[in-house]
Amino acid sequence: MTSPRQLHLNAFLFGAGHHQAAWRRPQSPLEQLGDIAYWERLARTAERGLFDAVFFADGHSAGDVGSGPRWFLEPLTALSAMARATERIGLVSTVSTTFWTPFHTARMLASLDHISGGRAGWNVVTSMFDAEARNHGLPGMPPHDERYARAEEFVDVTLRLWDSWADDALVRDRDGLHADPDRVHPVGHAGEHFRVDGPLTVPRPPQGRPVLFQAGASGPGRDLAARCAEGIYAVAYDLPSAQEYTADLKRRIAAAGRDPGSVAVMPGLVAYVGSTEREALAQQAAVDALLPTEQSLAQLSTFVQQDCSGWEPDAPVPDLPPLESFTGPKGRYATILRIVAVERPTVRQLLGRLAAGGGHCTVVGTPEAVADRIEHWFRAGAADGFNLMPPTLPDALDDFVDHVVPVLQRRGLFRTGYTESTLRGHLGLSRPAVGAPV
Repeated sequence: MTSPRQLHLNAFLFGAGHHQAAWRRPQSPLEQLGDIAYWERLARTAERGLFDAVFFADGHSAGDVGSGPRWFLEPLTALSAMARATERIGLVSTVSTTFWTPFHTARMLASLDHISGGRAGWNVVTSMFDAEARNHGLPGMPPHDERYARAEEFVDVTLRLWDSWADDALVRDRDGLHADPDRVHPVGHAGEHFRVDGPLTVPRPPQGRPVLFQAGASGPGRDLAARCAEGIYAVAYDLPSAQEYTADLKRRIAAAGRDPGSVAVMPGLVAYVGSTEREALAQQAAVDALLPTEQSLAQLSTFVQQDCSGWEPDAPVPDLPPLESFTGPKGRYATILRIVAVERPTVRQLLGRLAAGGGHCTVVGTPEAVADRIEHWFRAGAADGFNLMPPTLPDALDDFVDHVVPVLQRRGLFRTGYTESTLRGHLGLSRPAVGAPV
């Protein structure tokens, strides 16, 4: 008898919280963002909640440093420390295929997998902004199709580097061989974007390969996710958009010759949890009230790639170009178009809607109400789980772990204890053999 399907939950850790004004709260952890103990505490909270993993995004340009904290500690460095402060929870970092190299990536993630005892994951991204590219010696971002072609080759080479050591390559015979040379193989790759001899300097990771995550929004992004991702992060504003995205990804995964049931699609979830709905709404209103309109309009300008500084806050949102003619990052822009079409908000209302999570699913209410939304999406085929994006830290993460997780457990939707010790195990994934397809 097969076990009932259960949710997957990741905790997306970001600064003082995902709400753009979270850092302005008097009680925010603003002074602790460079203190690894803060991140370790958050990871232990998520582990107490039995989450599959904690997840870090990453960026390669400072942006408007006056508008609030974005990046501080380099993610893989931080996750290596967090591995020592936790026992079971997975540790996922974003690594850009546009700015890194396969050898560096394979080495760093294999090291994290060894340090953590098999809990590392890689969120594969192609990056977005020209300001990031200029910090890596490029005049600007390469064309979209070129970035994804590079990413395809990047992932393939990285997998081959992880497989360059056989599982039994280490002999550890003090009177003979440390490793069997016949069980360690060069990669010998010479492609359009990379030349890599190999083998890797790190023996094969405990998981065989760290788990691959991806967040494909565009057509090429979805195709990349379908071919290589073992977990998929998604932007989904409402149930229909989540159902469409998940169904489309599952079709593409099947077309790529893979089992759609083996890949968890996890939309972002912003949750304000209160003992009553009024209390939860008050939490949201309190942090919304700290949001500077001018800075929010500047960020919106980045999202829609036009100057929004003259938009009247209490007027309807001006007409925006259709998605087909938009040349910037399409995932968030598609979400903005959907919010405008469904809610017909004023500019001010749109800014508030985007302030926490940028258009991801947002739930404001009691633990039962939050669990209701999660269960509805899960059973309606819109999600295999969620990437929790606490609007404020550490309190919103604490509230979810202490009050929502027990409701999900009582409903049989979420584990009541860890049964595995690796991230692959939490996700129900087998350990791949050397040379196996994703």
